[in-house]
Amino acid sequence: MTTDFDQEQYLSLSTRKRSGETVATPVWFAALDGRYYVFTAGNSGKVKRLRNFTEASIAPCSFNGTLSGAWIDAEARLIDDSDVIDRAHLELRNKYGWQMWIADVGAKLTGRYDKRAYIEISLTQPA
Repeated sequence: MTTDFDQEQYLSLSTRKRSGETVATPVWFAALDGRYYVFTAGNSGKVKRLRNFTEASIAPCSFNGTLSGAWIDAEARLIDDSDVIDRAHLELRNKYGWQMWIADVGAKLTGRYDKRAYIEISLTQPA
């Protein structure tokens, strides 16, 4: 899948709270088989919100969340398939190189590596 996101370094992932309010967060992501994959802390707000609602939106952004494009409707879900997670993690390492390596080492040293959650994002409208 070719989209405006393919050359971006960050996506803003917007997820919905029970109140209906949305929360947008800049994230690293990697494309794989027509979907986008993100990792986050297993106890993050994104994870808690996605357990209730799969509706999401994504938009290209800077590291601090400043949007550089339009929002696109998407579905986001937590994944637990270890094969998909391994492939997504490899794509993240390929994309972010030494930065992802440092993030992995830091997470392993602090015990957070095995507590990560992986999110699969599928577009629900054409980009």
